Amino acid sequence: MPTPWFWASDHWSQVFWPSLSVAEKILRPVIVYTFLVISLRIFGKRELAQLNPFDFVVLISLSNTVQNAIIGDDLSVTGGLIGALALLSVNYLVVRFLFGHRRLDQLVQGNPTVLIDKGKIIRSALAKELVTEAELMTVLHRQSFTSLDEVQRCVLEPGGVFAIEGKQPRAAERHHHEVMQQLDQLSRQIEALKEQLRAT
Repeated sequence: MPTPWFWASDHWSQVFWPSLSVAEKILRPVIVYTFLVISLRIFGKRELAQLNPFDFVVLISLSNTVQNAIIGDDLSVTGGLIGALALLSVNYLVVRFLFGHRRLDQLVQGNPTVLIDKGKIIRSALAKELVTEAELMTVLHRQSFTSLDEVQRCVLEPGGVFAIEGKQPRAAERHHHEVMQQLDQLSRQIEALKEQLRAT
């Protein structure tokens, strides 16, 4: 009677014993990590901002593209855990190092880019970040700005986040303020009526 596959010694050795050396399992993720950090720094912040489906597809595909470079021919559980530990460790060390060296951190992450200043679009900044006016307006609409007239300043942060400052209170905020004023006025009138009732 043949031995079941789950009892075979070679099967369990493939599951738990890496086919690559531990040094290689550590070196591969470190190389890929360094490459991705440098590449995202070079190619700009729009990839992280995911302004259109193409940027989203690129980020999703990156993980599959570099998967074999990280794990090689090793499919063992232990090898995967070693690779994951190497990635987490190098990221922790880099973040810890940059935390104490702010100038170097700014150099690695890059500077914020002002796209709108005092309500006017800076087209040279859009060209630098490869952001179209249509994509910029889409970002504004996502944050409930109906037109450019409502925006005082828009900054694209190194992490791909858009920080938008409104030029004036929005319609909802103005309405809320008006309602609160009316409630305050009503409460004062009620207090005045109470005083009159107490006086009579």
